[in-house]
Amino acid sequence: MRIAFVGKGGSGKTTLSSLFIRHLAAASAPVLAIDADINQHLGTALGLDERTAAGVPPLSRFTDEIKDYLRGDNPRIPSAAEMVKTTPPGSGSRLLRFGSASPLDDWCTYDFSRTIDEHSIADLAGVRLMVTGVFDESDLGVACYHSKVGAAELYLNHLIDGPGEYVVMDMTAGADAFASGLFTRFDATFLVVEPTRKSVSVYRQYREYADEYGIVVHAVGNKITEPGDLAFLRGEIGDALIGGLTFSRAVRAQERGERISLEQLEPENRTLLADLQRRVDEVPKDWARYTELAHHFHVKNAHRWANSAVGKDVTTQIDPDFSLVGHVAVVSGA
Repeated sequence: MRIAFVGKGGSGKTTLSSLFIRHLAAASAPVLAIDADINQHLGTALGLDERTAAGVPPLSRFTDEIKDYLRGDNPRIPSAAEMVKTTPPGSGSRLLRFGSASPLDDWCTYDFSRTIDEHSIADLAGVRLMVTGVFDESDLGVACYHSKVGAAELYLNHLIDGPGEYVVMDMTAGADAFASGLFTRFDATFLVVEPTRKSVSVYRQYREYADEYGIVVHAVGNKITEPGDLAFLRGEIGDALIGGLTFSRAVRAQERGERISLEQLEPENRTLLADLQRRVDEVPKDWARYTELAHHFHVKNAHRWANSAVGKDVTTQIDPDFSLVGHVAVVSGA
């Protein structure tokens, strides 16, 4: 299952993402954590020191290698240069199976179970981390941040994940996620909202666009310090609000750089995380719809910018005879 945490900058996406990852890991669930926010803090929120977190090789550094690997011998994609971030898989493409080895493990994945030293965190043994990369000085005036998350979008387009396997992405702020079809690559989307009018307006903006494509968005409150905060969000958002993360000394300690265990979290906040997982696990996986949306946004992006960038019609990369459904059945044993 793929889960996205989105919301206004500073709303607490990274905090909720990291706590949810810890919750899943505590139940021994395998988790791939992806930091796709322009401010890359998920690694440190999970307990890595800043030097170790900064040393995780970013996906964006290996975009060409990732493209070359994923295109395989797909005749519709003769070179990595002709592959764009929305390119869907087809016959001959290499698919990524959750938990199975691939070159990306060595290129750009930090495995929390690999290193048994001062950086290892025992309760995250089933967690792997990928980061999209920071927006640095060399990018200014040359590229937008969406170029950094392109490799992550390609990864999700070619990934087959099964029951009990979780991808958790800490997303870019606000409506930036709509710059491509990335927002459709998830089974569940949690929008983190503060008890303020500005944060609620971001939720409504995101929800309006997501509704157009049938994407269900759940709201999760953060920075809840009194009953009035939750009442305000209930009044503004209604039943889409799952609940709210209350003030937490454990979270405050985590934000100071201290390593915390999930047991230090308050009972009501642990209950919230369990409720989030229940919502995720109840979502039926719809691979056919997933493929349909991938093709839709590939065509949309082709006409908007990709055909011009590549110098040819990239809509021909869509293989109408290829279906992920058959590959999923093989993996699941169905």
